[in-house]
Amino acid sequence: MFGDDPLTTLLGLAVPGAPVALLCVLGLFSLLGRPLAEQHVGRLVPLAIFAGLLASLGMVAVMILRDTRHVTVELGNWIEIPHYHFSLKFLFDRLSLPFVVLAYILCGTIGAFAHRYLHREPGFNRFFVFYALFVMGMAITALAGTIETLFAGWEMVGLSSALLVGYFHERAAPVRNGLRVWSVYRVSDAALLIAAVALHHLTGEGDFDKLLGTPPWPEGVAALTQNQALVVGLLLLVAAAGKSALIPFSGWLPRAMEGPTPSSAVFYGALSVHLGAFLLLRASPVLVLSPWVGGAVVALGLGTAVFAALTVRAQTDIKCALSFASLTQVGIIVAEIGLGLRYIALLHILGHACLRTLQFLRAPTLLQDYHTLENAIGANLPRAPGVWERLLPARTRAWFYRLAMERGYWDSWLTDYVARPLLRLFQTFDAWERNWTDWLAGGQSRESDQLKVTSGAKEEQR
Repeated sequence: MFGDDPLTTLLGLAVPGAPVALLCVLGLFSLLGRPLAEQHVGRLVPLAIFAGLLASLGMVAVMILRDTRHVTVELGNWIEIPHYHFSLKFLFDRLSLPFVVLAYILCGTIGAFAHRYLHREPGFNRFFVFYALFVMGMAITALAGTIETLFAGWEMVGLSSALLVGYFHERAAPVRNGLRVWSVYRVSDAALLIAAVALHHLTGEGDFDKLLGTPPWPEGVAALTQNQALVVGLLLLVAAAGKSALIPFSGWLPRAMEGPTPSSAVFYGALSVHLGAFLLLRASPVLVLSPWVGGAVVALGLGTAVFAALTVRAQTDIKCALSFASLTQVGIIVAEIGLGLRYIALLHILGHACLRTLQFLRAPTLLQDYHTLENAIGANLPRAPGVWERLLPARTRAWFYRLAMERGYWDSWLTDYVARPLLRLFQTFDAWERNWTDWLAGGQSRESDQLKVTSGAKEEQR
C-alpha cells in the first residue's frame, strides 16, 4: 500500500532504494564469481549515493514547499499472523531526514576516499559489498516508521560493522575483535527485540505513529503508562548502550579500530556509534513518561562521557584516542536526550559526526606530518604539564593512568562476571541433557565435545 501522492512515494522509495540497488549489483556479481573492476565500482558507488542524497534533498524540498513535517510511505504488511503483523513503513520527519542526509553525505565522502585508499587491496570488492550493506542499513534505520523496520536496518548495520572489523581476516586479532563486537551487538539486538515484542504485547502495535502519538516529532506523546514506559525505556536504553558503546559496553569500541580507516571513520567515528542516540531520540516520548528512565539516561550518558574523557588521555594509538574522543561526545549527547534537549542533541550529532569523519580520514597524514616535524627539530615535540599533573599527587595520577590504560576494566568485568557465569550455566545444562539422553538411550547417546576436539586435532596433524 503506497502513499496517495506519487511524488512523495517515488522520492520515499528512492531514498532507501538506491543502496538496495547498489548492494544487489555488487553482491550479485560477487556471488557469480565475477566481481566488478575497481573503475566500475568507483563509478557505481558515487552514482548510488548521489541518487539517494538527491532523493533525500528532494523530499526535504517537497516538505518545505507543502509546509508539512510528517510524510509516510507504507509498503503494507509483509508478515501477518494472529495478534502480530510485520509492516514495512518509511517515515520522513525532522529527525529522520537530517540523519539520512548526513548518512549519505558522509558515506559518499568515505566511498570516494576508500576507492583510492584500498586501491589494489585483495579485499577491495568485499569492502564495498559490506559498505553497501551498511549504507542500506543506515537508510532503513533512519527512515523506519515501525520498530520492526528499525530492527531490520539495525541488524544490517551491526552485521556490516562486525564483518569490517574482521576485514583483515588473515590475522587473528581482527577476527577475534570482530567476534567480540558481534557478541556485544547480540546483547544490544536482544534488548531491542524484547522491547519490540513488549510494545506489541502492551499496545498491539509497532508503528511509531501510533506508539508515539500523531503530532510530528518531537511533540508526540507515547501511548504507554508510566510503568510500561519504565520497562520499555530500560530495554531501549540497553539497546542504545550496546550500539553506542556506552558503559559498561565501551570495551568493543577500541577493538573496532582493527578495521580499515574508512570503516573506522564512517562506522565508529560518525554514524554507527550515534545509532544508540538516534534510537533514544526516536523513542524520546517514551523516556519522558518515566522519570527513572530519564534519570538513568542522563546518568549513563554523563558516566560514559567522564570515563571516555579520562581514557582518551592515556591512549597511545591515534584511532583509539579518536574513538574515545567520539565516545565522550556521544555520552554528552545521550545526557542531552535524557534532559529533553532533543533539537540540541540532533544538532550535536550532525556536527560531531562531520568533525570525527574528517579527523579519522586525516589521522594517517597527521601522523606523517607529526613525524616529519619531529625529524626536522631533532627531538620530540615539547608538552606542557596538564592541570591534573599540577593538582594531583603522583600516586593518584598513577592510579588514574592505570585505570585509563585498562579502559575501566569493563572488558574484564563483563568477561568474569557475565560471560563466564553464563558459560558455566550453559555447560551445566548441557551436562544435564547428556545424562538424560544417555539414560534414555541406555548408553552413550552422542560423541562428547572433548572427543570431537581431540579427533579434529589428530586430523589436522595428519
